[in-house]
Amino acid sequence: MKILCCGGNNGSMEMDSKNPKKGEEAVGEHSGLGVRHFQVFLLFFALTVAYALRVNLSVAVVAMTDAASANPDFPEYNWSEQTKSLLLSSFFWGYVITQVPAGQLARKFGGKIMILTGLTICSVLTVLTPLCAKWGGWQLVCALRVVEGLCQGVVFPSTHTILSKWAPPKERATLGTCAYSGNQFGTIIMLATSGVIAASPIGWPSIFYISGGIGCVWSVVYFFFGAGSPEESKSISAEEKKLIEMSHASEVSNTPEVPKEQLPTPWLAFFTSPAFLVLIVAHSVHNWGFWTLLTEIPSYMKNILGKDIKSNALLSSLPYICMFAMSFVFSAISQQLNNRNCISTVTSRKLFNSIGLWIPMVTLIGLAYVDPEQSELAVVLLCFTVGMNGATYLGYNMNHIDLSPNFAGILMGITNCVANIMSIIAPLIVGFIVTNEHDPSQWRIVFFIASGFYLVGNTLYVLFGKANIQPWNDPPAKPRRNSTPQIESQH
Repeated sequence: MKILCCGGNNGSMEMDSKNPKKGEEAVGEHSGLGVRHFQVFLLFFALTVAYALRVNLSVAVVAMTDAASANPDFPEYNWSEQTKSLLLSSFFWGYVITQVPAGQLARKFGGKIMILTGLTICSVLTVLTPLCAKWGGWQLVCALRVVEGLCQGVVFPSTHTILSKWAPPKERATLGTCAYSGNQFGTIIMLATSGVIAASPIGWPSIFYISGGIGCVWSVVYFFFGAGSPEESKSISAEEKKLIEMSHASEVSNTPEVPKEQLPTPWLAFFTSPAFLVLIVAHSVHNWGFWTLLTEIPSYMKNILGKDIKSNALLSSLPYICMFAMSFVFSAISQQLNNRNCISTVTSRKLFNSIGLWIPMVTLIGLAYVDPEQSELAVVLLCFTVGMNGATYLGYNMNHIDLSPNFAGILMGITNCVANIMSIIAPLIVGFIVTNEHDPSQWRIVFFIASGFYLVGNTLYVLFGKANIQPWNDPPAKPRRNSTPQIESQH
């Protein structure tokens, strides 16, 4: 990691001396909002819709299997706990499968087509969920959720592909955070409203009708106003388009010999690159800890601390609210550091990734030793832990584009595939360890494992992580990269 003097401009001066025109355009400021910000706004709502469609069943299934707890005027299904667990996990079976192919398809056909197709199909299937439950029982709903997972597997790789086209390197962290914060926003909205909708006169089927309908509306809006790159946009100004193009050109010394879409995918180079391997590790350990928290902590707090946070919509969504809010706080801090030229991109990635993993590592251990009489403290620690995870948006989450703008979607597909396998394994390991849910010592083992993953994973990322474009980004041309440290400022 390399720290530069605050307020200094040596990095930009050196870049300008090598290529004055390109450097001037790349480091120049662009005041006001542009089309790229509108495209990120659309991506924010794409991820909001994606996560709303992902989590709607987790709330609706309560009313579907216990109509008396919501509105008894609607159908009730006698599904066992095992069946409900199967339904809730079925989404991820399909989700993992399409991650890697989605990155390749997004490169070939464009991120807009892939994300639009995936979310449109997913939205329509969501609207059909109540009918599937009525006609085919849990088996048909399970099959439908697998297909929804297959469709949503394209979302993250496509989002990364689009961001790699639209976000200037200096704005990458801020724009990426704005887009991906839709994950939490969609979850918050769904958790906060689903219980109310289920108990209302329109009943639990409306959870699917409303969330799926909003997804269909987003699809129509994105079809007309979305663009996968500045070249595809009809409304972008010549000045903004030039700003984006020149900022991307400043990262590479030579122009590729063939169009980017025709570059062969360097699979071997991916898996022999230490920088990418530690990125897989960082993404995976984050998912292990994050999903251990969000799937198992409610059980821990109910059985050990006597506090049922699942029965309270506000408490259920509070950790996500904290992560949503803190992601913007960290983004503002990052912006100030980079605007003052205090910090290089690689330092920024490692700093915020360390905040997002090492601080939760400590608070997780503290959470394991909270007394039953201090349940409020446990809620505070849980929210603080998840809130700190928001810093990872400025860490590993944008690092794929740093390493290879040309293959960012494929890289995200690979890391997200492995990370979501970890998300599936983590709760299974918890079930193997915690044989008595009322035994605090067994829960402490779970927390220590998650903390250990955080410690080892981020240590490897700090030691071996990089934020400069890798040689395999342009396999045929093999251009010489600028040696000047890239300074990231966000406007």
